[in-house]
Amino acid sequence: MNIIDMNAYLRDHAYPGRGILLGRSADNKSAVIAYFIMGRSANSRNRVFTPVAEDKGIQTEAADPAKLEDPSLIIYHPVRYVASTGDTVVTNGDQTDTVRDGILEGKAFAQSLRQRCFEPDPPNYTPRISGLVHPDGSFALSILKSADGNPDCNNRYFYGYDAPLAGEGRFIHTYQANENPLPSFEGEPRRVAISAPDAKALAKELWENLNEDNKVSLFVRYIDLDTGKTDDVIVNKFEKV
Repeated sequence: MNIIDMNAYLRDHAYPGRGILLGRSADNKSAVIAYFIMGRSANSRNRVFTPVAEDKGIQTEAADPAKLEDPSLIIYHPVRYVASTGDTVVTNGDQTDTVRDGILEGKAFAQSLRQRCFEPDPPNYTPRISGLVHPDGSFALSILKSADGNPDCNNRYFYGYDAPLAGEGRFIHTYQANENPLPSFEGEPRRVAISAPDAKALAKELWENLNEDNKVSLFVRYIDLDTGKTDDVIVNKFEKV
């Protein structure tokens, strides 16, 4: 698989949906996490990321609570840190809690996600994408999706990366193209270059290349592999009322 320019990839995709990037910084000193959300409807766009201090994570909240229509699939904790193991969980839905709880019960990443499936939002049946980053920087990704839009079959895919290469990451997102209904992501997580030296620089790159009309919020974290110290950036298109 060829390594690609993620910024160019984002520019060419008006609506990748929600996306997870996991990898290693170019200097090989930090694990890298990025998660973004996009929206086409008013309800999907009415969101912000806010930090959650108690578990070093983030949550989605309504930018304007008075305009919130259906919170079921848009309000959740995308990122949670598991202090007992040093793992960081990042997902596009409430399966963050499923993975976190599984870790606390001694379950493997894939084992926990086998009790979940794609989102119940016909006709799109949005895939559930999930990632897990270990303290040594190794990571895993998963996508749970319908069978080409057929909800009778739930397809589960899991990918493990036990020795991430410096300056490289893997990127997975929910939608293959900006169509109606929205087709699910296809193939392996994309192999992308990571050259940004810190969270601020990567956040700037990604935010500038996400579609202006559809981007909503972005979270980037660099984790120092020696100390565990985190460098976080949150970017929200809308201000919380």
